Amino acid sequence: MNVTVEPREIRLKRLKMRSMRRGIKEMDLLLSTYADTRLPELDEAGLDIYDRLLEENDQDLYAWVCGRGTPPAYLSDMLEEIAVIIQNNR
Repeated sequence: MNVTVEPREIRLKRLKMRSMRRGIKEMDLLLSTYADTRLPELDEAGLDIYDRLLEENDQDLYAWVCGRGTPPAYLSDMLEEIAVIIQNNR
């Protein structure tokens, strides 16, 4: 079995692009701000979590970031961090 590993630089570009093109403008703004601020600093495990976060429904993500619902446990720390970064960038 031959497994191809995505180079980090390509992965970061892909994640940033997916952050900007979500479907609803609010999530585009929230996630692209987070991606620009934090993605380069994340380790591979953090990028894996963010990649999984991007698979979630926009309406659910928006509610979770705004504190209107309980996210899956694996996303809670990252969503808290996203909310703090958004608050600090207002």
